[in-house]
Amino acid sequence: MEWLWFTSSDYWLSRLVFQRALAGIYLVAFCCAALQFRALIGERGMLPVPAFLRRVPPRVAPSVFHLHYSDRFFALCAWAGAALALALVAGAGDAVPLAVSMLMWAVLWALYLSIVNVGQTWYGFGWESLLLETGFLAVFLGNEDTAPPVLILFLLRWLLFRVEFGAGLIKLRGDACWRDLTCLYYHHETQPMPGPLSWFFHHLPRPLHRVETAANHVTQLAVPLLLFTPQPVASAAAGLIAVTQLWLVLSGNFAWLNWITIVLALSAVDGSLVADAPALPPPPLWYGVLVIAVTALVVVLSRHPARNLLSRQQAMNRSFDPLHLVNTYGAFGTVGRVRHEIVIEGTDEPTVHPGTVWREYEFKGKPGDVRRLPRQFAPYHLRLDWLMWFAALSPAYAHSWFGPFVERLLEGDRDTLRLLRHNPFPDAPPVRVRARLYRYRFTTRRELRETGAWWHRTYVREFLPPTRLS
Repeated sequence: MEWLWFTSSDYWLSRLVFQRALAGIYLVAFCCAALQFRALIGERGMLPVPAFLRRVPPRVAPSVFHLHYSDRFFALCAWAGAALALALVAGAGDAVPLAVSMLMWAVLWALYLSIVNVGQTWYGFGWESLLLETGFLAVFLGNEDTAPPVLILFLLRWLLFRVEFGAGLIKLRGDACWRDLTCLYYHHETQPMPGPLSWFFHHLPRPLHRVETAANHVTQLAVPLLLFTPQPVASAAAGLIAVTQLWLVLSGNFAWLNWITIVLALSAVDGSLVADAPALPPPPLWYGVLVIAVTALVVVLSRHPARNLLSRQQAMNRSFDPLHLVNTYGAFGTVGRVRHEIVIEGTDEPTVHPGTVWREYEFKGKPGDVRRLPRQFAPYHLRLDWLMWFAALSPAYAHSWFGPFVERLLEGDRDTLRLLRHNPFPDAPPVRVRARLYRYRFTTRRELRETGAWWHRTYVREFLPPTRLS
């Protein structure tokens, strides 16, 4: 059987870079899980996995943890995933036969799927499904034993198209500020987790903000169509998408969303423009049949995301199957004009009175101390900090976990305290904890010079009254 139509050695280098970079993102994701799970979803966590597994059957949330769960077993799976990802970063997938390489990528995908499907609210982000969908396609991309299959390369472009085009449509159909080009007057200040350069981006001239917004529309609505044109136009389109994503990396912390989009763009670049591929043997028959079957499956499952793209009620970041094989994506259909932050404080005084001294807990990423410049954490994902941003938007986002979080602060739970930057009660837990809502805004240049503060905050209202353990 002649397979010349089936593979393209022009993408040999692109696949090499794509696979190593994707494995690096997997490594970050597994490390995030291993280092944060005990406080979030562990046996004594805020949303314990065992309680979730009793409510949800395997067909709804397939996971190895339906067979057995313990914190030790979860840690073993997470660290095993990190070790396997590190091996793939180092090129282990190209040092073994094709079937073994595919098995390694499949195990990586299955382990992370198992974590996401029991992660509940803490794993309800679009980039979890994006990593799983990309990781599933990577299983069938092959290794050095064969040239990259054209069908899988096409599916990667289809995924990149949905990520970008979906994000562009959700903006045009959403907030009016995207249409009048004013959203970036606010976004750098009100985004979930600003980075060290966000203050400077916020203070760019407003005409430049309008240019940024217009350029974003072009990159997300027009450029993705060029991914399906002949080379080198498709490579140029992928390059434009990657440059736009790097701009977003500089302006804020969005976990690995921007990085995995860049990795997907790399898969569309014609590697022969940089280096010639080595002579590669034709793929085995079983591999070709498997790739064709997977392509047919993805095409069938794509009907739901495609229909969603065309819908006026377009959903944002939704999975249509429990395996997260083909999903829909989008971000920031609405942009906030005002930033609210929840500030959590505790006291060790037995009674509350007007002179009670309250000491503030500090988070690693979310704004707190007004004099502290926001830090860069992405692609690492601070899950608690992100959920605190959502809680400030509406208490409805926090009803399932905020109470348990406060309870663990009152208990002085070590795993929970490890998620924070500063614990003001190092010797004994507080007697009471309260939460207050503040409005935060970036200081002006003059205010920064005079006060040394990057933020200015004003009290809005009480979020949680002083609370103690019963």
